[in-house]
Amino acid sequence: MNDDLAGFVADVGPSGPVCVRGGGTQWHVGGAVASAATTVWAPIGVVEYEPEEMTVIVGAGTPVADLHVQLALAGQRTNLVESPGSSVGGALVVGRDGVHTLGRGRARDALLQARYVSAEGALVTAGGPTVKNVTGFDLCRLLVGSLGTLGLLGEVILRTQPIPAAARWLQGEVDDPRVVARTTRTASAVLWDGTTTWVHLEGHGTDLDTDAAALPGAFVEVDGPPTLPTHAWSMAPAELVDLDPSATGPFVAEIGVGTVHATAPCPPVAVPDALRRLNQSVRDRFDPDRRLNPGRDPLAA
Repeated sequence: MNDDLAGFVADVGPSGPVCVRGGGTQWHVGGAVASAATTVWAPIGVVEYEPEEMTVIVGAGTPVADLHVQLALAGQRTNLVESPGSSVGGALVVGRDGVHTLGRGRARDALLQARYVSAEGALVTAGGPTVKNVTGFDLCRLLVGSLGTLGLLGEVILRTQPIPAAARWLQGEVDDPRVVARTTRTASAVLWDGTTTWVHLEGHGTDLDTDAAALPGAFVEVDGPPTLPTHAWSMAPAELVDLDPSATGPFVAEIGVGTVHATAPCPPVAVPDALRRLNQSVRDRFDPDRRLNPGRDPLAA
């Protein structure tokens, strides 16, 4: 165990309410942390990077942007959402996916191994250091989206991805945006606002040319995606094309994924009793005294 990680374990300790703060960019998600909680910070910095293995060991407090700067030197990146000030640990425990989920995968797909501090103050290792590491229950993925209520991330091993040789945003109008996703091999994002469709192609230049030519309708190259509204909803991907702007306000939907970015807040969603009981049972096993990030609730997120 390196000194930074050992210090983090000591800071968390075995008792008393405690929370980990990263960049604070998603600090409101799932409710406010109890004021009595002691605030600690996870280790920062790249511990080990093996470009040929496409894995990186990094402190959970490391800003995602800083990590990507280092990975880019070897032509790689992760699929974690990069926003000003966001940390690796924060991106994982909040579990928000970026608009490129269609092509790059979800945030949970990046996590291979987690070293976290349990409610008892012990350092626990979950997962394995290689891409093909999963046997039985993949415990470390359970931490993604948990808001730090099951364990406090100190250090993680992430899967990296090659930065594509070429990328291109295109914009056009089609009758059914789902056709765009089905007719391209290189689409990493397909966005739709009810009339206009944006597609982000990533890969080799010749493949992008082929896919761009295969798009239905007339598409033109643009500088980037549309501005995303504030609120994010989740719904069945097949239902996206039935969205009613009179109910949502202006929106941008991620075709093939099921995420809707809307100006109106998501309507209240009833959490099934079975899911609530399961969530309660898991938290009882990991943190019966609710000392980890007290006040935050993944179901409220």
